[in-house]
Amino acid sequence: MSKIKAIIFDMDGVLIEAKDWHYEALNQALDLFGFKISRYDHLVTFDGLPTRKKLEMLSLEKGLPIGLHKFINDMKQIYTMEHVYMKCKPLFNHQYALSRLKSEGYGLALASNSVRITIDMMMEKADLKKYLDFTLSNQDVKKSKPDPEIYVTAINRFGLKPEECLIVEDNPNGIKAALASGANLLKVDTVYDVTYKNIKTRIQEIEQTVSINLVGGLR
Repeated sequence: MSKIKAIIFDMDGVLIEAKDWHYEALNQALDLFGFKISRYDHLVTFDGLPTRKKLEMLSLEKGLPIGLHKFINDMKQIYTMEHVYMKCKPLFNHQYALSRLKSEGYGLALASNSVRITIDMMMEKADLKKYLDFTLSNQDVKKSKPDPEIYVTAINRFGLKPEECLIVEDNPNGIKAALASGANLLKVDTVYDVTYKNIKTRIQEIEQTVSINLVGGLR
């Protein structure tokens, strides 16, 4: 019987309430050249995608010059770090959840479409780095979410089967990636849904389903 042995977290909207920070930082950088992403487009189309993908889409849809991509991306990272430095703080429910899960022997990892420098600073500021076995950024894979590569990479790094892993995700692109990896999913709406109780409840549901199916198969 497959038991859950590892939990892999998305970052933005799951462990860090950073969606608005990324949105505001990118618009700060785009505004230097008179471009902007509306909040509606951000929520419906762009949420969860890496900055480079967002810029490619803006070039196709709104004529953003491709030659500006690197500068805008660099400025966006600078503005993001400013938001992180000022606003990123530890959340008790996350520290409690990860510390208990760690003490119970679960493998813990983070897999995010963000760049490495942002992940490192956010995990440091949120005081969660010490609980994680490893973190993966969009720089560690060739294809970002919604492609499952980052989750497949994390599962393989643990040396586990997909069904032995639980992925915690909040947005459609991440959910597509999680499901395509073959792992189990816990969908959350906000960072405040990421609690020890909710994670353990989902693990129990998965393991009970596996037990029922196993018993049914033996009849």
